[in-house]
Amino acid sequence: YTVIRTKAGVSVDELKDHYVLLGPYNEHCCRTELEYGEPSNEALQRTVQAMRSAGCKVVTGRWLIEGYPNVVLFDVGTSAHRLDEFKHELWEKAHIGIPYHDRESNDAIIFGALVAWFLGEFRSQLANLGDDPASVPITAHFHEWLTGVGLILARCRRLPVSTVFTTHATLLGRYLCAGHVDFYNNLDKFNIDKEAGDRNIYHRYCIERAAVHCSHVFTTVSEITGLESQFLLKRVPDVITPNGLNVVKFAALHEFQNRHAMAKEKINRFIQGHFHGHYDFDMDKVLYFFIAGRYEYSNKGADVFIEALSRLNFYLKEINSAVTVVAFLIFPARTASFNVESFRGQAIVKGMRDTCKQIEQDIGNRMFELCLQGRIPEGKDILRQEDVVQLKRCVYGTNRTHLPPICTHNVIDDSKDPVLADLRRCQLFNNRSDRVKVVFHPEFLNSSNPLLPMDYEEFVRGCHLGVFPSYYEPWGYTPAECTVLGIPSVSTNLSGFGCFMEQHIEDPASYGIYVVDRRYRSGEESVQQLAQFMFDFTQLNRRQRIILRNRTERLSELLDWKNLAIYYRKARLAAVSATHPALFKDSVREVGGAGVGTGKGPSSIILSRPLSAVASPMGSRASTPHHSNPGSDDEGDTGTGAGAVSSEDEVDEDAERAELSSRSN
Repeated sequence: YTVIRTKAGVSVDELKDHYVLLGPYNEHCCRTELEYGEPSNEALQRTVQAMRSAGCKVVTGRWLIEGYPNVVLFDVGTSAHRLDEFKHELWEKAHIGIPYHDRESNDAIIFGALVAWFLGEFRSQLANLGDDPASVPITAHFHEWLTGVGLILARCRRLPVSTVFTTHATLLGRYLCAGHVDFYNNLDKFNIDKEAGDRNIYHRYCIERAAVHCSHVFTTVSEITGLESQFLLKRVPDVITPNGLNVVKFAALHEFQNRHAMAKEKINRFIQGHFHGHYDFDMDKVLYFFIAGRYEYSNKGADVFIEALSRLNFYLKEINSAVTVVAFLIFPARTASFNVESFRGQAIVKGMRDTCKQIEQDIGNRMFELCLQGRIPEGKDILRQEDVVQLKRCVYGTNRTHLPPICTHNVIDDSKDPVLADLRRCQLFNNRSDRVKVVFHPEFLNSSNPLLPMDYEEFVRGCHLGVFPSYYEPWGYTPAECTVLGIPSVSTNLSGFGCFMEQHIEDPASYGIYVVDRRYRSGEESVQQLAQFMFDFTQLNRRQRIILRNRTERLSELLDWKNLAIYYRKARLAAVSATHPALFKDSVREVGGAGVGTGKGPSSIILSRPLSAVASPMGSRASTPHHSNPGSDDEGDTGTGAGAVSSEDEVDEDAERAELSSRSN
C-alpha cells in the first residue's frame, strides 16, 4: 500500500492519464480519500458502463494523494453471488481449489475475476474504437498474491495484455520465519508443499506461485527476497524494484536539524512526566532510540534489540557514563486502557510546570515594580514564602515509592506478551542505576494520543537512532523513513534496505547506516554487534551526531522515487517487449536502460566514504565520526547544521551532495 501510494506521483508524471489504479471498493476510505467522477478516456467509460450494466458496482474517480491518479474500484460484494462460477473457472483452467471457509481468499478470487473481466472488456472497447492491439499495448501490474487470481485468469483467457507481478514478501517465507526456523540457511531444504500444507495456506501459496510463473515479468523488492523467491517460488526475478519514498528537500540544509530539536523537546516533556520521581538524569545527555512496526516479534528483531539493550546497559554502567538511553518499543498489541500511572505522571509534571510559570511571571512583575521604585531587588523580595510553599508541594508531589512503568498501557494477558516477558527477563525495570530506560508503547502513534501526542514522522524526527535488527524484512520502510528524515538507523543484511545500502555505499556506517550481520553470524554474535553499534553511538558528542545526521540526510536522494521509478519502468517495458517484440525492433533488451529482464538488481552505484570523514586504514567503525573525549560533550548549536559542524564539513557539504546526486542519477 505504501509503495503504490507513494509511487503514484512519479507514475502519473510519466504516464499521465494512461496510468489507472484498480482496487477493491471500501466505502469508509472513499469518503475521505476519493473524489468521485467519471473517467475522461472513452474506452474506459465504455468498459465501466458495460460492467455496471452486468450488475457489478464499479466506482471511479481520483485518489486524493500526490499525482491525483485515476482509480477504478470494484465492490466485490455485488459479485459475491458469482463466487462459485469464478472458483469453477479457476479450478478448470489452473487446477487451484479454494476452501469455502477462507474468506480472504474468496474475496481475492472475486476481485481477481473482476480485474480480468475489466482487462478483457477494456481491450475489446479499444478495438471497437479502432485501436490495433498490436500497436497499443496494455500493461497490467499486479502486487502480491491477493491480486494474483486476476493475472492467472487473464493469461488463461489469453488476453492480449502484458503482465508484471511483484511480490513484496513471499507468503510462505513470512510464515516460516514467524515459526522461528533457521530460514536462510535451509532455503534449499524445505519441502515447500508440505510446509504450506502444514500451515493451511497451500491454496494461497498455489495462487502466488501460479501468478509468478504466469507473469511475463516477475519482480521483487530486494536481492534477499529474490533469493527467497528462487527457492520458494521457483523463479528468479527478472527485475529488482527497490521501494522508494517521496523526498522533500528543505531550502535551508539545517532546517531538518531545527525540526529534530523541536520534536525532541516534545519527547522530553513526555519523558519528564513518565520518569517523575526518578528524574535524576541530564536531558542534555539523553539519547532516544526506538523500534517500531507490525507486532512480528522475532521477524522485526525485537528480541535481539531487547537483548542488546541489556548489554548496552551493562557497558554504560561499567564506564560510569553520564549518557542515558531511553529506548521506545512501538508495536500494536491488545490493550485494555492507558496505564493510570502514566497519566498521573504527566498530570503531576504539568501541574509543576504551570506553577513554575506562574511564579516566574510573578517574580518578573515584582522585579519590575521594585526597579521602577528605584530599589535593587533582594532574594526575599523576589521569592516569597508562599512561592516556596507552592514549590515544596509540587516537589513532594513528584515522590513515588515504585519504579516508573515500562509500559504506557495495560496490556491484555501481559504475562504472555513477548516484549514484556523479555524486558522482565533482561531486568530492564527503569531502576535509578540503569543507564538504559525502556518505554513500551503498544499502540501506533498519532497526534490525538493523549499521552504522547505526536505523529509517527514527528516522533522519528525527535529521536536519535532507529534500531531495526529484522530477521525477515523484504524491504524495510522504517529505516528508509529514518534516512529520509536525517535520522541514523540500524538495519541488517537480511533486510532489503540493509542490502541496498551495502550495495550502494562503500562504508554505510560513516553515513549513519549501521548494518548488523544476521545472515553469516550466530544470534549471540549479532546481539554483540548491535550492542557495540549502539554503544559506539552513545560515545559521540552532540556536534558529531549533527555531522552524522547531515550525512544521513544526504542519502535520501538514493531513496527518492524520482530515481527509483526507473526500475518499474524497466519492468513494464520488459513485459511489453515480451508480448510486442515488433515495437522494439533491434535492441529489445536495452529498452529503458541496462538490466531489463536480466534478473539483475539496481545498477552498481557505489557511494564512497564522505569526503569529510577522517582517513583511516581501519574499517567502518573507525570511519565514523571521532568519539568524544572523556567529559566533553561539545554542546554546539542544536538549532543549526552548518554552525555546529567543523569547517571541514562545511567546505565539503556541497561537494558531497553533488557527488551523491550525480551518482544516483
